[in-house]
Amino acid sequence: MTTNNKLIYPELSYKIVGILFDVYNELGGGYQEKYYQRAIAKRFKKVNIQFQEQINVPLKFDNEKIGQYFLDFLVDNKIILEIKVAPRFYIRDVRQILAYLKATNLQLGILASFTRNGLIFKRIINIRNP
Repeated sequence: MTTNNKLIYPELSYKIVGILFDVYNELGGGYQEKYYQRAIAKRFKKVNIQFQEQINVPLKFDNEKIGQYFLDFLVDNKIILEIKVAPRFYIRDVRQILAYLKATNLQLGILASFTRNGLIFKRIINIRNP
């Protein structure tokens, strides 16, 4: 088995994770997801990172819309950022990001959860989009 040690969008993903930690360090845990999302958006604006919030992404089959997803953040048209407030990640959270990546044909998602005990995050890679 071979592995590729090259990170996808390392500089931008490090900036995003730094912002997540900044937000957590200032707010702490215990708030609703929407408040973390607002704080992250304010910080993205402050440091001039291009982003879009609550992006509607259609799910298509045979070129017809059969559903839709709503992304928390699309950062620089490259990275999906999904925010949670659960104490840990569940398989459904990972599957959700993978579905978003597949629907958008993007390579990288970051799943972040603001817990009462700290910030946790996970990079999710769309291996079907080299």
